[in-house]
Amino acid sequence: MNARVIGAGVAVAVLAADQATKAAVLSNLPDGQASPLGPFLNLTLRWNQGVSFSLFTQDSTAGKSALLALTLAATALLAWWLWRARSYIVGAGLGAIIGGALGNAADRATYGAVVDFLDLHAFGRHFFVFNLADAAINVGVALLLVDLVFGGRHPEQKKQPIPQSGRQ
Repeated sequence: MNARVIGAGVAVAVLAADQATKAAVLSNLPDGQASPLGPFLNLTLRWNQGVSFSLFTQDSTAGKSALLALTLAATALLAWWLWRARSYIVGAGLGAIIGGALGNAADRATYGAVVDFLDLHAFGRHFFVFNLADAAINVGVALLLVDLVFGGRHPEQKKQPIPQSGRQ
């Protein structure tokens, strides 16, 4: 099995799990209602019309289309990177990012906004509301950083000796 296959499998698994959890939340949780999952996490349905942390919120059709186009363009670049990946950890990381990006893109295309529902809070402060796709994107970035720091060089990337120019 190669990095591409692992990445594609992770992308499909993340996309499927993300869409399944969003469908469950949409069918079972009224908008704005909080349902505790634990001491620091609630289920709370929110609609994100922007990008991460609701930045660059877009209400117009053109703005929503631009965010969707940007997401798909970035996903295409990540897919190209995945095609060239040689490391399993890079493949898994890119797959997680691609699957998460496609999950959020599917929401934008279907609803005009991203379905967020995991409300992280502590000590009376609510930090942000996110979804499984967002979590997968963060895990994917972390895997890429782990590979960058600890992955070492692959055999085809080993440093070649510098040719001598004849001067001494």
